[in-house]
Amino acid sequence: MTRIRPRLEAFAGQMLGPALRRAEQRVNGELYLRGLLTDGARKSMQPMAQRLGVDHQRLQQFVSSSTWDYATVRANVAQWALGAVSPDAYVVDDVGFPKDGDASPGVARQYCGALGKTGNCQVGVSVHLVTDTASAAVDWRLFVPESWDDTTTKDPVAAARIRVRRARSKIPDDVRHVQKWRLALDMLDEMTATWGLPTDRPVVADAGYGDATGFRLGLTARGLSYVVAVKPTTSAYPADAVPIAPAYTGRGRPPVPRYRDDPDNLHTLVMAAGRDALRQVTWRQGTRRTKGNPTAKMRSRFVALRVRPANRDIPRAHDGSLPTVWLLAEWPPDKDEPTDYWLSTLPETTPLKTLVRLAKIRWRIEHDYRELKTGLGLDHFEGRSYQGWHRHVTLTALAQAFCTLLRLDPKADAPA
Repeated sequence: MTRIRPRLEAFAGQMLGPALRRAEQRVNGELYLRGLLTDGARKSMQPMAQRLGVDHQRLQQFVSSSTWDYATVRANVAQWALGAVSPDAYVVDDVGFPKDGDASPGVARQYCGALGKTGNCQVGVSVHLVTDTASAAVDWRLFVPESWDDTTTKDPVAAARIRVRRARSKIPDDVRHVQKWRLALDMLDEMTATWGLPTDRPVVADAGYGDATGFRLGLTARGLSYVVAVKPTTSAYPADAVPIAPAYTGRGRPPVPRYRDDPDNLHTLVMAAGRDALRQVTWRQGTRRTKGNPTAKMRSRFVALRVRPANRDIPRAHDGSLPTVWLLAEWPPDKDEPTDYWLSTLPETTPLKTLVRLAKIRWRIEHDYRELKTGLGLDHFEGRSYQGWHRHVTLTALAQAFCTLLRLDPKADAPA
């Protein structure tokens, strides 16, 4: 830490300076970052303060009650990552924070990826700027379950109980229960419209987001392309399907063009294309060498088809047609049928290898969450305020950005 501290102080000043106006705040911000970056099993305030040799109340006051805007820090990290990481995609995901008790804001019995099952946890939704070699978690939202929103119940006693919990956690009145995919759209709006990040990078997400038609339509409405995982049961027509208007009898309104048959699902469309349509694609270099793959190349077989997703929420053109998108499916050699499916609005000229590489780039998020949790204490926050949670995850993401800075330029001289 002694050797890299000058670089940390310079980086912290660059990222925190515009948000922390007082010198004491900037000192405490750099102190908190040092606590997150210093070796230790726990990165909650008391253990960090003990290792730093300071009173833990100093850290607690900085995170919980000091006046500073964490959104400004996130914007600074995002602008830095745009240049340093040069992202290929914006990746949306969420992560669970297992908890004991019911006092932490947003805690509820819900699916927790960290546990691999339903459990008592908080869930944070995040957006990352990603390449295959570097990434940065730049924006966060704490998911608020219905059990933390008094407007979702008609029981006055339950509503009053929820209001007490919200007040105790200092959850702002305008923060309500919304779906995770809507939180993701809110963050993408903030990143592009407020922070000025470009809209020419595709959004990548798993089926928890891709299966939401509203999420896909929302991305398109914002001018953002996407590569998102979906279920094989998603309905779609082949690209060459054409809506036909029934003959007009001359009475009433002319009939609207429509597709004659019901749509198939993605699994059926890929199976109809058959194994002959598959192509082997290598999308990146891995690390696990085996006798069958001594070079550790990540490769499998894929097929890409043009299709028209179909449901009542997708707008149709004036001729009744649905928009065409890419359907990408992975069908490994040792499997009897495809294992994974994605939809993408990338241009029709996009090479298959590019589709595959972007669909698979989500692996980088697992790296982020692992580093943020095991190395930097993302899930060690023991405070019970909504603002405190957001400040802690912001500072943890800033600590990870500093680690990325060191990896990208490990031999650079420390600033004077």
